[in-house]
Amino acid sequence: MFAPITPDFHDWLSRPDGARLYWEESGHPHGQAAIYLHGGPGSGLGRGGYRRRFDPSQYRIIGLDQRGCGRSTPLAIDELDSLDTNTTQALIADLEALREHLGIKTWVLHGVSWGCTLALAYALEHPNRVTGLVLVAVTTGAREEVEWITEGVGAVFPEAWARFASIAIDGERPVDAYARLLRDPDATIRADTARGWEAWESTHVSLDPNWVAGPLFDNDRDRENFATLVTHYWANDCFLGGASRIYDRIADLKGIPATLIHGRRDISGPTSTPWRLHQSWQSSELIVIEDEGHGGPREMECAADALSKLISSADHPASGQLP
Repeated sequence: MFAPITPDFHDWLSRPDGARLYWEESGHPHGQAAIYLHGGPGSGLGRGGYRRRFDPSQYRIIGLDQRGCGRSTPLAIDELDSLDTNTTQALIADLEALREHLGIKTWVLHGVSWGCTLALAYALEHPNRVTGLVLVAVTTGAREEVEWITEGVGAVFPEAWARFASIAIDGERPVDAYARLLRDPDATIRADTARGWEAWESTHVSLDPNWVAGPLFDNDRDRENFATLVTHYWANDCFLGGASRIYDRIADLKGIPATLIHGRRDISGPTSTPWRLHQSWQSSELIVIEDEGHGGPREMECAADALSKLISSADHPASGQLP
């Protein structure tokens, strides 16, 4: 890991539908361009710890608050009527717009959790723009992954799951019930639903060796915005169902180097996810950290090492700029 740095500058990118996307840049202005894709959906860049995983003397480091969260505007909860336009395809278009805006020809993708799904979806749409991927706590957005984290893992926590699933009606999937209630006109219902979602998130990560008890969010707005975006995406199979399913297309990334890093004790996202990808992706490497869960410190150290190796193994000068 590298020493903490602050962004050299930041700005907002305006999109045709009125969204304004916060982005920031640090590191070497002429280095290999790389973008960090945060988790969630809806977590945002947070305090910027992602920057420590990039060598600032080698990388031009880009961070982006994905639409609807972080410092991007509007927040999802402030325009619920337009939530249906917040899709994976829209996020991919946002990334392309940012790449073009910054004059970047190719870049490295570094994602964590949901950010892995977005990185994979982007790479499958624009493989000629991607020079490598480093993915931590790997997800693909597949329906079976959503059903595991919202239903299957309930076998480990039956008491908590019974409370979590009690809001569903008439055979409704729990994730669909939460997505529905988080768009209810009644603000009290939305707030209560967000707290219920947070309680379940806190439960299924509690076996992580690095878990610390306590609320996941500092304030009600962040809690509700996160729950709204996550359930919106998960209830829609992350907009990657059918022909867009990542598992079925991953061989198309043959030749693009990738490092898949995952904690063996990640009960929320089993190691079978990166394992399946690795089996069909010949240019990928799988690293399993035996004593960590969902994105622990050793996983982040491995990510930093993998990002450095991408630079040292490149057979061309570090450059991500358009001529």
